[in-house]
Amino acid sequence: MELTLTSVGKKGKPGVMQVSDVAFGAEFNETLVHQVVTAYLAAGRAGTHAQKTRSEVRGGGKKPWAQKGSGRARAGTSRSPLWRGGGKTFAAVTGDYSQKVNKKMYSRALCSILSELARQQRLTVVEEFALERIKTQDLIDKIDTLGLGDNVLIVTEQADDTLILSARNLHKIGVCDVRTVDPVSLVGFEKVLMTVGAIKQFEKVLG
Repeated sequence: MELTLTSVGKKGKPGVMQVSDVAFGAEFNETLVHQVVTAYLAAGRAGTHAQKTRSEVRGGGKKPWAQKGSGRARAGTSRSPLWRGGGKTFAAVTGDYSQKVNKKMYSRALCSILSELARQQRLTVVEEFALERIKTQDLIDKIDTLGLGDNVLIVTEQADDTLILSARNLHKIGVCDVRTVDPVSLVGFEKVLMTVGAIKQFEKVLG
């Protein structure tokens, strides 16, 4: 069984493209998609926050003053958490927030997302999508011609520097290729525009 997607040809005439239902006809698995999206966002966390305990703070080896006779409270080190510049009682440590997601789960989640985009008619397929020069207005005009609005993710077969540089000042328009596409972007944008080459690569990788 195959799923039919509306395609916009080079001259703007609508067409039909037959695609595999393995990649574009899967049932939507909300639980799996949520898990994969959460894992992707968690893997992006730096986790570099850190504080020092009293044993890690430099100095403080000498007793500040005598135990008795000074009239002050007894102190054994200037690096006590009670002192300014001392260590932290419950110091934060560097952490790894990554969650394990195997390749099969990741592939199934992508199939689920792509299939749902097709069902919701948020996926548009074109023969090719390229610009002759690096110019943001040209990109906006081309997207307006397709009637996709101003919140679009463009997925091409290979990385296109002309598209990437033309879209870098448009925070609601993203550009990536099949190799760098991620589930968060696929879910986050209102519309997804793919070239035929990108569709075929997805079928090859996911099907």
